[in-house]
Amino acid sequence: MKLVGLTGGISTGKSTVSRLLAEQGIPIVDADKIARDVVEPGTKPNALIRQHFGDQVFLSDG
Repeated sequence: MKLVGLTGGISTGKSTVSRLLAEQGIPIVDADKIARDVVEPGTKPNALIRQHFGDQVFLSDG
């Protein structure tokens, strides 16, 4: 099995390439999505961040 890392600046086509690879049945690990999911309001990591840094680091919508 080959492991490929996909990196690049903003608007360079990373999401497009990832989608095309996924459409071919190639497994994709999206670190940005994982990071967003982990700190989603209502999750334990979100509560721990809020506890450590306080409410001032959060937007009004969480």
